[in-house]
Amino acid sequence: MARIILTDIEGTTSSISFVKDVLFPYARRALPGFVKARGHEPAVRKWLDAVATDNGGMCDDAMVIEVLQGWIDEDRKHTALKALQGMLWADGYRNADFSAHIYPDAAPALRAWHAAGLPLYVYSSGSVPAQRLFFGHSDAGDLTGLFSGWFDTEMGGKREADSYRRIAEAIGQPAGDILFLSDVVEELDAAREAGLATVLVDRLEDYPQPRLGEATHGHTRAESFAQVDA
Repeated sequence: MARIILTDIEGTTSSISFVKDVLFPYARRALPGFVKARGHEPAVRKWLDAVATDNGGMCDDAMVIEVLQGWIDEDRKHTALKALQGMLWADGYRNADFSAHIYPDAAPALRAWHAAGLPLYVYSSGSVPAQRLFFGHSDAGDLTGLFSGWFDTEMGGKREADSYRRIAEAIGQPAGDILFLSDVVEELDAAREAGLATVLVDRLEDYPQPRLGEATHGHTRAESFAQVDA
């Protein structure tokens, strides 16, 4: 039995299509106006300059915007992109342009685990501010109060075992007490290597071809949070 639950977002608590079809296009469209209006702010400039540095020191914001839009199209897991997307999505949530999709089984399970005294944490490639926005403006209401902490790629890549070791250290509990929920087998492999318990969340809405047998890499499989034995 797990003492702590660590969950992914995209494909796990939320549909992949929400991120791909709603959040990414919104950020792509809003990016030029955002940079023009707020590119001078230190918190924004920091990340724009990071992109420029990673691309040979380009100094033209128009070129930086083009690179960022290309990264959005590629779903690039770059910390600067994720930070800027989080700022863009904050505007969208505040303006009620959209709310965050959450699977109907996810919110009740999260609430039940929280009520049972299980600390809940999030580990997503999206920035921590974006994670808070997501759960703060979900279809099921504000769920941020259920979570004890948030982790993003500043802890390291999600397919690297050391990232999960750092998370366990940050939580202050043995890795074996943590149950990681994700739809990505390679992430689960890395978490297991670090000593975490794992469950492959194999939602048919996102993965019409079920991953069974060897495709699970030996991870316990669940088609919804209702099937997760925590």
